[in-house]
Amino acid sequence: MSTADPHYLQGSHPYSPLRSWLGVAAITASLFTFVTTEMMPVGLLTPMSSSLHVALGIAGLMVTLYGVSSGLGVPFIVAWTRHVNRRLLLTALLAILAVGNLVTAAAPNFALVMAVRLVMGFANGAFWAIGVSMAIRLVPARHANRAASIALSGISIATVVGIPLGTFLAGISSWRTTFLIWSGLSALVFLAVAVTIPSLPSDHAVSVREVLDLPRVNIRLRQVMVTVVLYVLGHYSAYTFVRPFMEKNAHASSAFITGLLMVFGVGGAIGNFGAEYLVKKNLKATYLTARAALVLSLLLLLALGHSRTGALLAVAVWGLALGAANLCQINLMLASAPDRFEAAMSINTLGYNLSIALGALAGGLFADQSGVSSAVWFGVVLTAASVAVTLFTRQRPTRNEAPEEVLAAVG
Repeated sequence: MSTADPHYLQGSHPYSPLRSWLGVAAITASLFTFVTTEMMPVGLLTPMSSSLHVALGIAGLMVTLYGVSSGLGVPFIVAWTRHVNRRLLLTALLAILAVGNLVTAAAPNFALVMAVRLVMGFANGAFWAIGVSMAIRLVPARHANRAASIALSGISIATVVGIPLGTFLAGISSWRTTFLIWSGLSALVFLAVAVTIPSLPSDHAVSVREVLDLPRVNIRLRQVMVTVVLYVLGHYSAYTFVRPFMEKNAHASSAFITGLLMVFGVGGAIGNFGAEYLVKKNLKATYLTARAALVLSLLLLLALGHSRTGALLAVAVWGLALGAANLCQINLMLASAPDRFEAAMSINTLGYNLSIALGALAGGLFADQSGVSSAVWFGVVLTAASVAVTLFTRQRPTRNEAPEEVLAAVG
């Protein structure tokens, strides 16, 4: 089903508008649980590294390995499950998440934590490939952009509520308690998906070869992915080490870092929903501006991060910019391959999550060898490179691509 289809669902009985939006809410909650599980070690890096007896840079591999498995596995998982009903697939992925968080909470050593996060990473990648397209399919075509924006707000909710809450719970109890609670939360979201989302037969199913060949034959998609990879690399090389950066430069407490992460999330929510309207006016300009603001935010953190007020300002701009950039790149991915959206999102997930992994890895190397500030400088260089690629690369048309305003047009 294409987003241009005026009907609600491909199934035999469309749901009511209320039921459809409840389904979108369940997908948003799914995104919330996946994002918090993926990024929870960012807020817990110091206590987890101490408890599991590993260095900070090594502990950062919890984010790296998760991203590697998310990225490398997704083209194969999505293709191999191309005939599986998407509601059934999503519930299976949430079950893996619930069990994985439970095992993490009880893990006696770092090796088991890493093994479990490897498996959860595969589930995470598959979710990213199907989640947004499921949300779009649940509503009429004219509301596609709104459904995508609401689903992606799960990222902002995770950063406003989830990750800070996990950090707070670890502060008053332990990091194991945080993962135990998230196991229960994943189980609740599993039930919500099972109840609210109707049968969604696989749509635009493609083989592994077709998925992996898409960047070669689709020039516009490839150009978008280059910019995405660069800014995500830069963002996560810095973001993974926000806690140790603030502890070193501003002697920040756990409570202040919790607040800082909440400010980041609020900025992300504003950026996400603000971009929903700006992309209707000029998608490319909004995307470029968002990434330029990412560069600015990291420079502000380096310049003002020794001051708590300065850090709050920098992180607010950072969240705003990332929220806008993420929505813009989803719009651009759909515009580049409207008839192969799940395949395009598989490639997007591969590039995005490998960039998370490599960004966290590179940031860890810089942090261990040259101090945490060098990880932020590395982020500045890469996010600036993403802006430069757009400024100096000529956009070329691709056969079968949709106009860049495709989501805005149906919104």
